[in-house]
Amino acid sequence: MRLRLFLFSVVSIVLLSSPVRASRLESWSFDTAQNQLNITTASGVKPRAFLIQNPTRLVIDLPGTQLNTNTVRKNFGSTVREIRVGKVDNTTTRLVVELAPGYTVDPSKLLLQGDSSTHWIVKFPSVERIQNPVDNNVSSTSEEQIPVSVSDVSLFAGVVPLGKEIPELRSQVKALAARYRSLDAGMFFLDLETGNYLDLNGEKIFPAASTIKFPILVALFQEVDAGRVKLNETLVMRRDLVTGGSGEFQYKRAGTRFSLIETVTKMITISDNTATNMVIDRLGGKAKLNQRFRGWGLQNTVVRNLLGDFKGTNTTSAKDLVRLSALVAKNQLLTDSSRSKVLDIMRRVHNTKLLPAGLGKGAVIAHKTGTLGIVLGDAGIIQMPSGKRYLAGIFVRRPFNDLKARDFISQVSRIVYGYLDQPRVASKP
Repeated sequence: MRLRLFLFSVVSIVLLSSPVRASRLESWSFDTAQNQLNITTASGVKPRAFLIQNPTRLVIDLPGTQLNTNTVRKNFGSTVREIRVGKVDNTTTRLVVELAPGYTVDPSKLLLQGDSSTHWIVKFPSVERIQNPVDNNVSSTSEEQIPVSVSDVSLFAGVVPLGKEIPELRSQVKALAARYRSLDAGMFFLDLETGNYLDLNGEKIFPAASTIKFPILVALFQEVDAGRVKLNETLVMRRDLVTGGSGEFQYKRAGTRFSLIETVTKMITISDNTATNMVIDRLGGKAKLNQRFRGWGLQNTVVRNLLGDFKGTNTTSAKDLVRLSALVAKNQLLTDSSRSKVLDIMRRVHNTKLLPAGLGKGAVIAHKTGTLGIVLGDAGIIQMPSGKRYLAGIFVRRPFNDLKARDFISQVSRIVYGYLDQPRVASKP
C-alpha cells in the first residue's frame, strides 16, 4: 500500500523586525509527554521549514542564527527517532526532526507557531503506526523538499496578539544599561492593550530565586479549582521541609500545623522558604510541578531543588514569567475566584523596592520578587490609574549583593511606566 504524501500544514511567525546582528540558539527541548519541540533564540529570527520524505523529516532552518556547539543528536523513543541540531553554515542553524520508520502523523494537526520572535513551539499530534510500513523504509531517489507555509500570525503565550517592539523604550533602557556595566540584565515588558513590547534578552535563563513561587502559586490554585486541594486544609511542617533564608516558619517547632491558605500567603507576601517547601510537597513534588510548567509553555522554568535554593539551581526567564502573567491576566489558567485570590495575595508582597519603586501614584501591581546574592528579579501585572494594564518581567545578575541592581530595576520600571503613561493614539497590533 503506497504511503500517501504528507502535506504538513505548519503555522509559524514572521519577524516583527529584521535582525540587525546574528542571533544565537539559546536552547531547545523536546517534551515526549506532549510531543512538543521548543526552540529559543537570543534575538528575533525568521524560521524556514520544509519536509523531506523516506524517512520523514521535518527540517527547520534558523537563518542568521549561530550554534556554539558541534552537531547534537538525541533519540526520543520509538516514534520520534532522532532530533539533530547542527549548522548549515556559520550563520544558519538547522534542526531536523526524524520520525521512526513506519510512523506517521495527521498532517492537518501538526503545528509550528511562535509566541514571540525568539520562541517557537512545534506541536506534533499523536504519532501513529501506518498500516504498511515497508514503503516508509524505501530510500527516496530524490530529496524533494516540500516547502512549509509561513503565517504572519503571532500570539504571545497564545493569548496576546503581538504588536511592535517599542524603539523609544529600547533606546532609553539600553542607554541606562550602559551606565551599569557590571550588571547583566534580561527583561520583557508587554502592553496588554496594544501588544507592543520591550524585549532585551527576555529568554535569557537566570536563577529564579523566589520568583519561582509565582508559578507554584498558580499551580496550587489550579489544584483548588480541580477540587483536589482545599484552602482550609491543614499542613504539618515536617523537619525535612524546614529551611533558612527568608520567612518566619523556620522559627516554629517541627510538627506545627498551618492552614494551607496561611502557608501559601506567607510563601508570597514575605517569601517564606519553608512555607514554599510545604506547598511543593502538597502538590506532589518537583517533577509534577515541572510537567505542569511545561504544559503552560514555560520552557525555562524548572524547579530542581527545594527552597532555599541558595546556589540558584532553580531557573526561569523574564519572558517565561510574563507568559505566565499573560495566561493569568487573560483568564486561561484559573477560575475567576482563584484568579482574584492569586492577584490579591500578590498585591500584598512586602518587598516594594524593585518594580513597584518605579510606578506612578495610584498604580497597582500584583507581583513576586526574587533575591539572591548574585541575582535580583521581579515579575507581575501592573494596572495604571487609567485602567491600562501591562506585564513586566526583569532579572539582573550582579556582583554579590550589589545594590546597583536594585536601583537599575526601579529605574527601568520608571522608564517603562512613564512611557506607557503618556497619552497617545493606541496602535493596533
